[in-house]
Amino acid sequence: ECVRRSGGQGSMVKLTAIVLLKWNGEASDPHLCGLASDLTQFGYFERPVVRDMLNFVSRTIVKRTQPGQRQTVEHQEYLCHAFNKDGIASIVFADKTYPRRSAFCVINKVLDDYTEKFGQAYRNYTADTNEGTPILEAALKTYQDPSKADNLLRVQKELDETKIVLHKTIDSVLARGEKLDNLVAKSSDLSMASQMFYRTARKQNQCCKMM
Repeated sequence: ECVRRSGGQGSMVKLTAIVLLKWNGEASDPHLCGLASDLTQFGYFERPVVRDMLNFVSRTIVKRTQPGQRQTVEHQEYLCHAFNKDGIASIVFADKTYPRRSAFCVINKVLDDYTEKFGQAYRNYTADTNEGTPILEAALKTYQDPSKADNLLRVQKELDETKIVLHKTIDSVLARGEKLDNLVAKSSDLSMASQMFYRTARKQNQCCKMM
């Protein structure tokens, strides 16, 4: 079956996740430096699959986001906003009602907070770490309301929305010859259950909300 949003209080969530990653160039997968998510809109048994998908989609998009580049990728009912700032990158998963400019303000804020606390240490990382997670968890809670993110605009005048690269699908982010199905099959982020879920949803042309 599809991963569907469940009703109730969780349906109000606008920011589903914020992720920090070290960019390792186009040939290597990024390393996670932190991840915060609010999955209350998903059923309890769906959440492990969604967490896998968040990791996989984050690495897939950030790997293909050059230093200094901002990208927004449309993915089902979500927009995935990514920015690579000198080798440390962040990606925000938001619903389509969350303003793009606000999302990139949140990204700028968590990147600034992370480098202020940890400096350039990430450049030497050779494995995943969760050191940035507390920063992301605080931001995820604070900026569910985009008007709070808009307050950041006063100190982030340099954001030029015309330079953000827009993609209608994850497939359009991939290099020529790359196929999403092959990346899923090779991904260490996806459990066997998540890969099986992906293949079933793809085969039945169903709407998997996080894949």
